[in-house]
Amino acid sequence: MQDNNDVPYLVRGMQAVTTMSSTLVSSSPYLNDPRLRDWIATHFLRRSAKDRPTSADAYALHGILREVLDLDRIETLFTEQRKKWPELDQWFNEGFSSTFSIEDLLEYPEDSLGYTFGRYLADNNFQIDIVPRFEPTSQFEYYSLRSGQTHDLEHIVTGGNFDILGELVPYFARLTNVPRFLDPELAGLVNVGQLLGALRLVTRTGLHYQESFLSALTAAQAGMRVGEQSGPIFMAKYEDVFHLPIPAAREALGIRGAEQIDTAKASLVWEEYA
Repeated sequence: MQDNNDVPYLVRGMQAVTTMSSTLVSSSPYLNDPRLRDWIATHFLRRSAKDRPTSADAYALHGILREVLDLDRIETLFTEQRKKWPELDQWFNEGFSSTFSIEDLLEYPEDSLGYTFGRYLADNNFQIDIVPRFEPTSQFEYYSLRSGQTHDLEHIVTGGNFDILGELVPYFARLTNVPRFLDPELAGLVNVGQLLGALRLVTRTGLHYQESFLSALTAAQAGMRVGEQSGPIFMAKYEDVFHLPIPAAREALGIRGAEQIDTAKASLVWEEYA
């Protein structure tokens, strides 16, 4: 029998766990999914390259999480949360979804939130919706639909550039904001995509682009400040304030603590070839 004093301090208390399973199995649903294990290993550790746009990482992740997350549990938790929070219940009952076009946005005053968003989309030949519009059939589907519709707008109001490291501002704004308004278990489940998406950028910058690492942390901290001080970002109805200048739009939406974070130069190191 091994003397406990001979066991390294940090590994004392470890126990061998047996299983009847013939395949890899864990108490974590995330670790159990081989696609998610591969996604994390790949997109937390890889360099940037033109053969795989960084935006494609998140698209693949959301597809995986739709099968990994306990969707029935999320529905139950949203239903319970709505009973305790009338504003959330009203938000779901309204079920508002965007229908505007880029042409509509460009009709707003040039210093407005709507025009700024439209100019960005038009100049870069981007689409309004990150994913195609669909008719949600569950509370989580609506939450996800609306999150996709507002993500680029969250860049503008939280102060994040439209570049790789600028993504960290709205990411961390959500990560610190959602847990302030939703119960812990629900917040954790709906924030999984935000969590993994954000940390892959931080990790890869630290591993491969150390010259930009402090800028990445600055962007994350800026997002945290917004999330900690603002109202529920995920329920913001930007369409009502498209006509306003950005500072006034922030005030009307309850977005506080935002400042523009310049990550343009720091993000350039990501624009490399393999």
